[in-house]
Amino acid sequence: MTRQRFPFSLRLLPLMILAGASAATSVQAQSLVDLYTAARDFDASYQSAKSQYTATLAKAEQAQAAILPTVGLSAVVSQTNQDLQLPASKNYTYNSQSATIAASQPLYRPANLASYEQGKKQVALAQAQLSQAEQDLVVRVSQAYFDVLASTDTLEFVKSQKAAVAEQLASAKRNFEVGTSTITDSREAQARYDLVVAQQLAAENDLRVKSLALDLLVGTSNAKPKPLKAPVALSNVQPADAERWVNDALTNHPAIKQLEVALDVAVLETAKAQAGHKPTLDLTGSLTTSNTNNGSSSGTVDTRANVATVGLSFNLPLFAGFSTQNRIKETVALEEKARTDLEATKRTVAQGTRTAYFGVESGLGQVKAFEAAEASSQSALDANKLGYQVGVRINIDVLNSQSQLFDTKAKRSAGEFSNKFELV
Repeated sequence: MTRQRFPFSLRLLPLMILAGASAATSVQAQSLVDLYTAARDFDASYQSAKSQYTATLAKAEQAQAAILPTVGLSAVVSQTNQDLQLPASKNYTYNSQSATIAASQPLYRPANLASYEQGKKQVALAQAQLSQAEQDLVVRVSQAYFDVLASTDTLEFVKSQKAAVAEQLASAKRNFEVGTSTITDSREAQARYDLVVAQQLAAENDLRVKSLALDLLVGTSNAKPKPLKAPVALSNVQPADAERWVNDALTNHPAIKQLEVALDVAVLETAKAQAGHKPTLDLTGSLTTSNTNNGSSSGTVDTRANVATVGLSFNLPLFAGFSTQNRIKETVALEEKARTDLEATKRTVAQGTRTAYFGVESGLGQVKAFEAAEASSQSALDANKLGYQVGVRINIDVLNSQSQLFDTKAKRSAGEFSNKFELV
């Protein structure tokens, strides 16, 4: 089932509700929110996304420089030795120093303005990327959390089945000893007991693996999720309208937000390319101070001069070897690609949201059906036990009823955890 990522604030609400529904079985047990908080501080993927978010914000601020003035300072110190041979031999040595401060302010630069707008779009992109990283972390922690709970329940069911089969095995042996049953009953019960022992070993290993995965994700050792409060009550999906969920996903899905920003950036990139045909106009100014010591070739008097200039710098592109035209063609094609990618993602998100919604609805119905099947399986087991005691049922009938009961319990439990996970 495709799991859709909805806004972070919306996803935290069911997490809080679920945390409140958890039973504190021990001091060490942790709620889903506790483990999620630990994962936020430890998970390498999420920390990487946070660093990328900070870097993207800084990069967005850099784009503002394209429309702000630039100022530069330069200085020159030199010594000149001049030897004149005609009409008379003379030698001049003098020092000179100069300093210039120059400034430029763009007045009309369409490409720079487009770059500035692209920089502002990067902020929205960074927020969408971080939101998606948060959504992914919620999903991964929830998956690991419920995997451990489901594996724990599976192990408990296997242990209970083992105890029941052991009791049936002991009964079959007693009946064989007193001659009321055949050796076949004992062997069938022994075979079923050996099978359950193997299932217990597999369940213990599965729980060990799932627990290690949760520990690795949250950065703690021996994390213990709080079990759900019994009986587990699965509420219906609200709102009970798939199209409202679809509309919410189309508005808030991080992947869609990122592609919307990508389309805006592509449109601005086309505007930048088109600006290659347009003129530019800058306001320029400079102030230069120069000193000459010990005279010069024109005299021996020290001089000092200050020169200030203000002007306009105009540039009009005339021909660039068709590079501008081809650049426009490229950006228009990329803009169309960004628009098509956005539309494809919207369709995928809409379909995935409907699939997830109807999957949860179906899961709720399955859990209710398994609850009824569990009650029926319990009744069948009780009837088979009674029939075995009065001699109208054989041992294998009881063993099969026991297997069916615990298999139904496991499926019901798995369905409850699956729907809890889907709802968060």
